[in-house]
Amino acid sequence: MSLFEAIILGLVQGLTEFIPISSSGHLVLVQALFGRGQDHLFLEWINVGTVLALIVFFRHRIVAIIDGIIRKRDYRLARNIVVSAIPAGVIGFTFADIIESEPFFGSVTTVLVTLFVVGVLMVVLDKLPRLSAVSDGAKLSVPRALAIGLAQAAALVPGVSRSGSTIIAGRLLGLKPAAAAEYSFLLSIPIMLGVLAKVSIKSSDRAYLMDNLSTIIVGNTVAFISGLLAVGFLMRYLERHNLSLFGWYRIGLVLVVGAILLIASL
Repeated sequence: MSLFEAIILGLVQGLTEFIPISSSGHLVLVQALFGRGQDHLFLEWINVGTVLALIVFFRHRIVAIIDGIIRKRDYRLARNIVVSAIPAGVIGFTFADIIESEPFFGSVTTVLVTLFVVGVLMVVLDKLPRLSAVSDGAKLSVPRALAIGLAQAAALVPGVSRSGSTIIAGRLLGLKPAAAAEYSFLLSIPIMLGVLAKVSIKSSDRAYLMDNLSTIIVGNTVAFISGLLAVGFLMRYLERHNLSLFGWYRIGLVLVVGAILLIASL
């Protein structure tokens, strides 16, 4: 992989991991544009940059959660995050080989379908029925936290979007947009750390890291900077707006890519 490709993939990863337009979907499309196969290990290793961006942005919130546990014995938010993380963790670990396979992860058709379906959900979200209002993630009941976890597990399908699926679920379960986004991002931290732990265990994955160290460092640096900007933008945006803009973007992207593929096939 060239440094230019690493920069582009790091930029796409950082921006689309947090803005709910699907990082996996965009990375599939970008790598297809480069005319290369899907490099799963590179994409897993540049999670370092995005998880660091989350930790830096939410550092005060994370400290407050830890302080609440130690001083006040308030485990509610930490408990809910653990409950929400379980479905994606179990499914991702159990079916890792299928999820990472080229027919599944690298399917442009799958990406276009999921981009469109979730995009429509985002556009009509505020018209859908929802449960009673909840002020923040700590106030979620265990069943609601589990429901958000199941939504996150759906994001293992490329094109769905981890942040998109969990924010949608959070909204339907009573959270306001900004609160749903915060819970979604806090929930992403253990999942991303789990991905990094997985690739750190296998000797072949560590060998890949050493063989591609320069491009992985470049990709992570770009992913960290762009991710930090993206999460800050989204948190500010959702204080006053809903997800419909991102839904229309997803629908528009599907129409453009679909038209290009149709013309290319003629």
